[in-house]
This record gives sequence, C-alpha cells and structure tokens, in this order.
Amino acid sequence: MKRILNHILLFSGVGVLLALASCKKQGTNVVFEGGTTPVLTATAQDSIPLSNANAKNQAVTFSWTNPNYQFSNGPSSLNVTYSLQFDTVGANFTSPHMQTVQVSPDLSKSFTVDALNSLVANGLQLAFDQPHNIQVRVVSQLAPYTSGSPTIAALNSNALNYTVTPYAPPPAVTPPASGTLVLVGGDSKLGGWANPVPASQQFTKISNTDYQLTIALSGGDPTNGSDQYLILPVNGSWSHKYACANTASQPFSGGTFGLDKSDNFPGPTAAGTYKFDVNFQLGIITVTKQ
Repeated sequence: MKRILNHILLFSGVGVLLALASCKKQGTNVVFEGGTTPVLTATAQDSIPLSNANAKNQAVTFSWTNPNYQFSNGPSSLNVTYSLQFDTVGANFTSPHMQTVQVSPDLSKSFTVDALNSLVANGLQLAFDQPHNIQVRVVSQLAPYTSGSPTIAALNSNALNYTVTPYAPPPAVTPPASGTLVLVGGDSKLGGWANPVPASQQFTKISNTDYQLTIALSGGDPTNGSDQYLILPVNGSWSHKYACANTASQPFSGGTFGLDKSDNFPGPTAAGTYKFDVNFQLGIITVTKQ
C-alpha cells in the first residue's frame, strides 16, 4: 500500500512539473525583431509625361519590396498596410497638401495619366501647365500583434523624384450651369431661409470654377438649423443645392462639398464679416473671417 502511494505521489509530481513547464512556454512573450525598409522602384524615371490626349493610358507603376517583418516566433502573419505618399520636393512629406494613396496588401500600384494628373493637380494643388518637382515614397505599417500591443513604427522607403507638368483636370465638383451662386441660410442677416435672396447674397464669379462672397453673419450655434446655410445654383429654386455630407463633422472654416449632398453647412459661432470661397476645381469651400 505504501509503495502504491509513493508511485501515485511520484507521478503526481511529474504531472505538476509538466504542467508548469507548459504554462511557462505558453506565457513566453513574443518579441518584434524588426523588418527591412521597403525599396521603391518605378517604371518611369526622372519625369512622368501628363497629357489629356493620353488620359486613359498608363502613366507609371510603382513597386516595392516586402519588409519581411519578423517576430521571435517566426515571420509575421499579420496584415501589412502600404501607403504611397506624394509631395513636392523640399516639403519632405510634411506639406498640408501631401497625398496618401492606400494600396494594401499589394506590392505595386499603377496609375493612369488622368488619375495621376488629378492627384497632383487637384490633390497637391499644383498650378496647371507648369513643371513641378514631386517625390514619391511608400510607407509600410504592421498592425499590432494583439489589441493591447504597442504600435510598431512605420518603415519609410527611399523617395523617387519626378518632374510633372499637370494639365487642368475636370473639376472635382461640376460648376453650376447657371453661372451663378447664392447663399441662403437661417441667419437673420440671410433672411432666415428666405428664397429668393437679394443681390447682396449672390456670389461673384471669379472664374468658371471659383466663386466668392463676402458678407456679415450673426454667429450662433452651428448645430442649430437657424445657424446653418446652403449654396444654391439658382436663386429662388430649391431643386438643387451645394451642401456637405455631414454638418457635425464639417468645420465652419471649410471642407469638401458636393451637389445635392444631404446636410447643411455649419455657420460661424462668432458674429463678423466672412469671406466664402467656393472652389469647384478642388471641390473645397473655404470660409475666413475678415
């Protein structure tokens, strides 16, 4: 009986040791060991010709190497996101107009002439029919190992420099066929949503794609309809409107807009005189206090 008990205790002890060893192995931390900076190459060198006559042709293909992220338990199986960044030379990918194109999970991206032209003309906001120096790089980013893991630093590739001469692309938002714009809104100075409106609320046409208006506003609560506004292409008609996609997320200072979007533009919180600039080429409205 004593011998049997000793055997039971012996096997129990071995079982405990094996269990502890197993727990220790399962609890081992997985360590990020790094990755290799991606190398960016392209089918074009030095310059990328842009011509409206070749708008649908392929302009350039960018390709890059896999960063091969490694962990202590082997190569990463996590999702890697890739982003192509475009900026002007000298801005070092920090300008407010820098353009980012998400590519994940491919290792290459092709652009047609019209797509690249729109990116540099409307996106980088480069003057038409003039040569400009731009640079391109790819940024790789690895998702955290677990939801609680720290973010792993991005890897930036080498930069490729190009000379481009953008042509005028189609406007981001189609300008009004009427050639006119008027401002309507809930502000008492705008007539409390009256429509039609007086000449003082009509925009000045600067060009086919740019309209401006300077006007006094009362200010108030931009979440309230009485302190919001819309832009109409035809005075006296509610058939069409230029508006934003979301009042709550649109800053009063400006942002993107479109034809017949769902929400009103938010008005200012402070009283004052404001200048409205509606740029159809870029699809951006800018509002500045004078």
